[in-house]
Amino acid sequence: MSRIYLDYNATAPLRPEARDALLAALDIGNPSSVHEEGRKARALVEAARADVARLVGAPAETVIFTSGGTEACNLALGLRQAPAGEIKRLLVSAIEHSAVLAAAKESGLPVEELPVTPDGVLDLDALDAALADDTPALVCVMLANNETGVIQPIAEVAAKTRAHGSLLFCDGVQAAGKIDINLFALGVDALSLSGHKLGAPMGVGALVTRPAVVVPPQLIGGGQELGRRAGSENISGIAAFAAAARAAMRDLEAFADLADRRDEMEAALQAAQAQLVVYGKGAPRLANTSCFALSGLNAETLVMAMDLAGISVSAGSACSSGKVSRSHVLAAMQAEPHISKGVLRVSLGWQSRAEDTQKLVNEWSKLAGQTLAAE
Repeated sequence: MSRIYLDYNATAPLRPEARDALLAALDIGNPSSVHEEGRKARALVEAARADVARLVGAPAETVIFTSGGTEACNLALGLRQAPAGEIKRLLVSAIEHSAVLAAAKESGLPVEELPVTPDGVLDLDALDAALADDTPALVCVMLANNETGVIQPIAEVAAKTRAHGSLLFCDGVQAAGKIDINLFALGVDALSLSGHKLGAPMGVGALVTRPAVVVPPQLIGGGQELGRRAGSENISGIAAFAAAARAAMRDLEAFADLADRRDEMEAALQAAQAQLVVYGKGAPRLANTSCFALSGLNAETLVMAMDLAGISVSAGSACSSGKVSRSHVLAAMQAEPHISKGVLRVSLGWQSRAEDTQKLVNEWSKLAGQTLAAE
């Protein structure tokens, strides 16, 4: 049985370009060495840095390579200097990835949670109220949510944050390579990226900052990454990351076209079960992402049944050690628990075909009909 992969928000399949770049970079020197092999390695790393910078419209020197999105988020949560002075608190949206939420709790600073609307969009009035006392803050709002695909009004958030002399960190892991991003147009101070969401291997990511932002290192040792992140660079991973970034930029228009396939799938699902709820449907979303639920179904059972049918989907975030539990994202969106416990997330990508989503509709409709008929 040929399997169907519809879980790109968890990780994208390795792109051929990234595989080739990874293999080509395996036999190369240490970029910190001054001999010929070292110089070749350094040239490769710097060329890759420029490619990743172009992905988000930033200067190459502001890209700090990390071991992935989680490390990049943790590095960003260590920012302590805002235009108005030393950062004294964190303002964190309720739908952030666990990498941000957990790092915020361990930061040693007071943390205030920013609510979202039922469509999953940041409540801008709540942000205004939180910023009103002008105590320097690090505001943490993701660009696009990993579960619902909802895109946040980051340029507005950035303008409000800047007006109060605070800093804005934006988790761009899910959005990069899926929508056009320009660091300066968005107005963010720091942006996290992950290679494997683009089609690179796991184990490589980046934090990209505005030129004036001071990034205190969390790993101490050598002077790599201009002293901002110690440790010998993962050259092969970095090369693959750059190749995936170039491919993602090339495919941006084709990726946007996935919205039509996603919308057709949702319409077919709702035609089969009129009570289906699609989360975030009233807000701007990533073209590839659909998060839906039906009362009476169980997410874990659905994921297992789809897996047996040869379809890979998830019940939300894939970063919780394989556990299926109540989504903090849907809870923040005030989703009714008896409905959201039957949630599925479908995320399309560069290998997805129309027949893939049609098979998902057929299998889900059959399973939903059988389950509800048995009640």
